Amino acid sequence: MKVLVIGSGGREHAMAWKLSQSNKVNSVFVAPGNGGTHLNPKFKNIDLVDINLLADFAIEEKIDLTVIGPELPLSKGIVDLFRSKHLNIFGPTQKAAQLESSKDFAKDFMYRHKIPTAKYKTFKIPDEAHRYIDEEGAPIVIKADGLASGKGVIVAMTLKEAHDAIDFMLVDNRFGDAGAKVVIEEFLEGEEASFMVICDGKTILPLATSQDHKRLLDHDMGPNTGGMGAYSPAPIVTDEIYSKVMKEIIYPTIHGMANDGIPFTGFLYAGLMITKKGEVKTLEYNCRMGDPETQPILMRLKSDFFEMLYKSSTGHLDSTEIEWDKRTALAVVLASEGYPEAPKLNDEIHIEDRVISDSYIFHAGTIFRDNKLLTSGGRVLAVTALGDSVKEAQSKAYETINTVKFNGAQYRKDIGFRALNNN
Repeated sequence: MKVLVIGSGGREHAMAWKLSQSNKVNSVFVAPGNGGTHLNPKFKNIDLVDINLLADFAIEEKIDLTVIGPELPLSKGIVDLFRSKHLNIFGPTQKAAQLESSKDFAKDFMYRHKIPTAKYKTFKIPDEAHRYIDEEGAPIVIKADGLASGKGVIVAMTLKEAHDAIDFMLVDNRFGDAGAKVVIEEFLEGEEASFMVICDGKTILPLATSQDHKRLLDHDMGPNTGGMGAYSPAPIVTDEIYSKVMKEIIYPTIHGMANDGIPFTGFLYAGLMITKKGEVKTLEYNCRMGDPETQPILMRLKSDFFEMLYKSSTGHLDSTEIEWDKRTALAVVLASEGYPEAPKLNDEIHIEDRVISDSYIFHAGTIFRDNKLLTSGGRVLAVTALGDSVKEAQSKAYETINTVKFNGAQYRKDIGFRALNNN
């Protein structure tokens, strides 16, 4: 079987890595891929991003399954396009992907289907948004309605920060169309976790729980990022919380989409806020696997990843079982100097040949050019390891980091601290 993975990040490298382990798969193409997928002889990078050209490629190469990593192709309707050409693809349609591509759509959907979430209001007119903020007070959360590359959410701890965020989005138009409408939400306190499932429109297959670290610096300080590390499983998601999430969030979401005439297929990611009282609310939906949560989750997956996605894409997920490594997997992200505001690019990366057992270096912002491996983005690598405990996985990941060198590399030294506190 031939597989096409679309995307260029660490999530896509991890997907390609896991898909290639299936004895049913003999070719893995990654479009456009990165330096890590280029260097792996099992994969072939394809320099394409346009969805029409990707469909042409899939027809020409007789691709058996296409898997989407990032949100942008989904919001452009790549699944609808591929299906119209009778191509097998795993992911949600453009309409279903609105759960991620429009915060307003998602919030309206949650309210209509009584899915627990924060109180909210949507605004297009700056003066109305400013008045609402003054009425509600701070802290408060401001979200760009559309896709803003992970930068569209501002947790304003003061009224000034909230008003500045409104001006940034609605007046200065800094996010373009993505910020032409804003969703203002109440601030929720608690601990965040990531809950992902696979769905074929009817059957739901939950994946292992995970938790990521969004802040740049140790002890959850500094600016928000796309994610500086993650681990699986997440001890905060107890059996009781797990049951509550499935009953109150996942099932109502999938059934609600079906009842609205928009059956959901693909990965569904619910970002959770878990309060000290054990209440669970939905912070957001993603219509894809999270990054860097994908890396530790797929390190733990023992089942055939290709078979799971293929069966789901053909509507036969009900015959699929899933098996997990009982150990903990933990990923630490190495980021470029200047990340997240202004990442420095084109620094050479040196990785020793030394192999540490049960560890793997997934590439994200890397490129192979002129016979050199260079940084090409903010988040460069996700160093991931398995261990019998959180502490052991953490120790192996940081040991592996010692085999990597590039100028200005920054990473957190405390990934997994929440899991250690919850154990």
